Amino acid sequence: MILLPHFPWLIVLLAVVLLGDAILSLRPPAFIRDCLTGVGFPRQWWWTLIVVKVLAAVGLFIGLRVPGVALAASTGVICYFLCAVVAHVRAGFMGRELWINCLGMLALALTTASVSFTG
Repeated sequence: MILLPHFPWLIVLLAVVLLGDAILSLRPPAFIRDCLTGVGFPRQWWWTLIVVKVLAAVGLFIGLRVPGVALAASTGVICYFLCAVVAHVRAGFMGRELWINCLGMLALALTTASVSFTG
């Protein structure tokens, strides 16, 4: 098993995108608000998503030097966005927020993990 990424730039890209998403979520624009309210996520818990994204990004950056950490962090990001897809489907909120934001991030996380950690 490969524990350090083949393509560190992909790991950095995913981490930067997650940090950007977390920063946007501090004062969420309409598309983020629509997404969270559309799936019925309670507003008083929105801050937890920011923490999760920042911690994932930190894990990805640490994983550039510490074997296995970026793999674990990218797996966590995949699980996070899989849960988001399930939340969208369960809520019947299948608009562009699902297709662009949620599935786009899931695709980026899956691509990053599969390309970076497969032989």
